[in-house]
Amino acid sequence: MVNSQHKGTGPRTALVAKTLATVTAEEIDGSLAILRREGLVVADTHVSYFGLLEPDKRAVLAGVSGDRCFRAFIIDMTTGLSHDVVVSPSDDRVVSQHQLDPVTEGGVPVVLREFSYVEEVVHADERWLAAMARRGLTDISTLRVNPLSAGVLAEGEHGRRIQRCFTFVQNTPEDLGWAHPVDGVTVMVDVVTGEVLDVIDYVDLPVPLEDGNFHLAEWRGPDREGLKPIEITQPEGPSFTIDENRVLSWAGWQLQLGFDQREGLVFHNISINDDGTQRPVVYRASIAEMMVPYGDPSPQRWFQNFFDCGEYLLGGFANSLELGCDCVGDITYLDAVVANNDGSARTIPQAICIHEEDAGILWKHTDNWNGSSDSRRNRRLVVSFFVTVGNYDYGFYWYFGLDGTLEFEVKATGVVFTSAYPAAGYPFASELAPGLGAPYHQHLFSARLDMMVDGVDNYVDELEAAVVPRGESNPTGSGFTQLATRLTTESNAQRIADNLKNRVWFIGNPNSQNRLGNDVGWVLYPEGKPLLIADSESDIHKRATFATKHLWVTAYEPSELYPAGDFVNLHPGGAGLPAWTAANRPVDGTDIVLWHTFGLTHFPRVEDWPVMPVDTTGFVLKPHGFFGRNPALDIPETIGDHCGPDGAHDHTTHAHGGHEHHGH
Repeated sequence: MVNSQHKGTGPRTALVAKTLATVTAEEIDGSLAILRREGLVVADTHVSYFGLLEPDKRAVLAGVSGDRCFRAFIIDMTTGLSHDVVVSPSDDRVVSQHQLDPVTEGGVPVVLREFSYVEEVVHADERWLAAMARRGLTDISTLRVNPLSAGVLAEGEHGRRIQRCFTFVQNTPEDLGWAHPVDGVTVMVDVVTGEVLDVIDYVDLPVPLEDGNFHLAEWRGPDREGLKPIEITQPEGPSFTIDENRVLSWAGWQLQLGFDQREGLVFHNISINDDGTQRPVVYRASIAEMMVPYGDPSPQRWFQNFFDCGEYLLGGFANSLELGCDCVGDITYLDAVVANNDGSARTIPQAICIHEEDAGILWKHTDNWNGSSDSRRNRRLVVSFFVTVGNYDYGFYWYFGLDGTLEFEVKATGVVFTSAYPAAGYPFASELAPGLGAPYHQHLFSARLDMMVDGVDNYVDELEAAVVPRGESNPTGSGFTQLATRLTTESNAQRIADNLKNRVWFIGNPNSQNRLGNDVGWVLYPEGKPLLIADSESDIHKRATFATKHLWVTAYEPSELYPAGDFVNLHPGGAGLPAWTAANRPVDGTDIVLWHTFGLTHFPRVEDWPVMPVDTTGFVLKPHGFFGRNPALDIPETIGDHCGPDGAHDHTTHAHGGHEHHGH
């Protein structure tokens, strides 16, 4: 790689790495002991969230290492009182504690007790039993009650901890209950008092009868024939290394891996080598929120909008991955440690998958003048984890490329949320099977990208294609150019993507120039798909305002971590990005954070049932004037079974065992 005239350097010390290391079981246990001693955790207390309270970036970069502190959200399930607590195990003390006001501040995320307890409460309610009996459903052992976060509270519910519940029929222990929704009935449960506050029975639709048991071989039928094995091997092992603080080095990239119960994978100090110098790119990167709003406004589903990070803590639902099924090739696995609701440490074995994979052609040219023909194959480092949150499964994949490309991709799969489908049709859902519907919905994600392009003084320019008006500089009318607009404050840095203009966002450093004298930078390429589809006065618009813009840029503030606020569960709205950006702080040439919204708008297909093939969404970050030339010129030539001498391609037909095989 060719060195630019850069000035930034990245922190890569054992002290920094230790300060930002992921939470350990010993730290969870030590913190719990303090909380118990101080009377904050008693018999009926549930630990909703536990994670590292990250120190101020400015102190970390200055080499000031304080004691590691941890943040816990706790709730007493007999009173509903919730606290936000900071504890220091090394100082053996509680640093701070704050009791939440449930009316104005919302509540802590859902705890596991609420899932099982709700079914017990609902099964004993006479109103719900009567609603089931009206539908001929009298065997309650087959009726699964699905508790759902309540969203905005209605009249008479304020200050309570509510779950709204749907019912599904599970005919046998092996049956897929999602195939048999009991539509038209919603139960409101106070999970603290154990009361059923109300049962809404607004419409009687037939329960879909057709099974969807894709997980049973006898239901699926015979396997497809003719697929031959694909083997992926690295006989010399992987090309990356990982140290004791989970600092990973690969092909010039360096980054520190962390794992949070709320966000899942967290990366610190992402940097890339340029002619022997490790240059910083991103200080911290994570998916800080994901939200699934449903577009059915019926009395049953008007509230159905789930914040899988803020309400459910998706990191805690990480799968233990299996070689050959979830990950293929030469795989390195890392465990994740989270806190159980009783405050004890829980290890999720093989939660994080790290491997290299072939990524096609990196660069190639056959020159007609000098006769040269050169190409290089690309590979990328993949760091991923998978979660199951209710009916959906999500894979989170971070890709690091040989050319400096940093890409993120979500793979959404699992089972769509189902409903009954009226014979007359319905404008807010698709029909998947006879009488079985799936409401229209979105999967919207917010990436928090704490940028550090060659240092902390960064800015954002919006770049877009523009026609040059016909005139002296463009007499033929065929000229076009690229416009750059500086985003100077938090208010004018709230932007919407426009693919018709090829709109992208350049993150530059005014104090670091490349060899051509231009500011170095990276560019964020958005997919530009739909944002939140909801009325501006709707409850979900107020709670998920972050999802109304593709880009927000904020001045760095260590307490601003989650785009919808710290306590999303039962919050009336307005927290997070809309509250912070009201100050309209300057974001030109200072320490900035990018918040990027992206996602899927899902009108379910018949082919999405009974299990959904993977659908993907994400974004890309690429260097733009950061290097002095193509940074992948030093990638060695690949010589394999299908390449001839000097890189010439072998055009002979592939043979196995001495016999040619020709495809049809």
